[in-house]
Amino acid sequence: MKAVAVRPGVKHSAFVADISEPNLRSIPDDRGVLVRTLQVGVDATDGEINEALYGAAPKGDDKLVLGHEVFGIVEEVGSAVTHVQPGDYCTCTVRRPGPTIYDSIGRNDITSHHEYFERGINLLHGFLTERFVDDAEFVVKVPPGLKHLGVLSEPASVCAKGIEQAYLAQTRLQVWEPQRAFVTGAGQIGLLTTMMLRLRGLEVYTLARTRNPGLKQELVEAFGAKYISTLDTPMAELAKQVGRPDLIVEATGSSQVAFESMQVLNLNGALVWTSVTGGNHQLNDFPADKVNLEWVLGNKLLVGTVNGNRKHFAQGIQDLALGEVMYPGTIERILTTPFDGLKDPQAILAALEDRANLKVYVNVSA
Repeated sequence: MKAVAVRPGVKHSAFVADISEPNLRSIPDDRGVLVRTLQVGVDATDGEINEALYGAAPKGDDKLVLGHEVFGIVEEVGSAVTHVQPGDYCTCTVRRPGPTIYDSIGRNDITSHHEYFERGINLLHGFLTERFVDDAEFVVKVPPGLKHLGVLSEPASVCAKGIEQAYLAQTRLQVWEPQRAFVTGAGQIGLLTTMMLRLRGLEVYTLARTRNPGLKQELVEAFGAKYISTLDTPMAELAKQVGRPDLIVEATGSSQVAFESMQVLNLNGALVWTSVTGGNHQLNDFPADKVNLEWVLGNKLLVGTVNGNRKHFAQGIQDLALGEVMYPGTIERILTTPFDGLKDPQAILAALEDRANLKVYVNVSA
């Protein structure tokens, strides 16, 4: 069976690998689900793994099968599986349990163990293959009416979790009703976050470098938000013009933007970092004393968020469904760059370098 894999630690090593057929019985207690892969999204994480910035193969293996954004169709299930059946569409969570108390209660997305297990990212093979088997615990059903958006289930879960984490953490204030939000970045995470915050009634400004006009601006405005090119209006200037944001969701992949966001957040505000930065960029001009003072006196909050559990996937799918009703036909326009089949991994990953490609994805099978 074919799969796209890398040699972790080796730059630009993505290749088509031959791997064994998945075995439903490899999952204990008849909880296995055999899935035929329909589509797999490819994002900056896959690109950075191919750049050897991070990622590790399963122990005892010299390769890592890529792919953590999966949409597929169930082909067979074990006798203990009840929530999905053959013919159902599905997606899967990414992180798998470790040995901590969080893992034991289904919160492996916030494991406190130093070693984490993520399909297609770290120590577990991913989904960029023709078929796979997973435990029913990690399989999330996707409604047939959303099959055209199913490959966005994983990024939608990231956005849903980030927003949830901000609201949960802000219960410390007893009353928190954010009115204005900045979303930094207009890739898939930035756009989906923009939509979700608009669904919650916030005034949203989505910031990115690309100058207007363009597809990013069109999508942001279709969601009822405002697109800002930071080449024309830097973030600090925008905050002066419209007021400081109560909530910022950072989704650029740039640590510099992440720290810049700290300088414009409103009093009692929350800043959510979703970016994973695998480089070694240093900031020499960051006003650390000023930011420290303002954050302490302003009761400001910084939240890091990664991955999601079943609940976040379910919430993301619900938001996709509501977004389809509120903004008909808009979300699907994020899916800009399809590839058919697994035959050219380097071309697929190279497509990530073109900023015009909002969502690169692979049609693995029909």
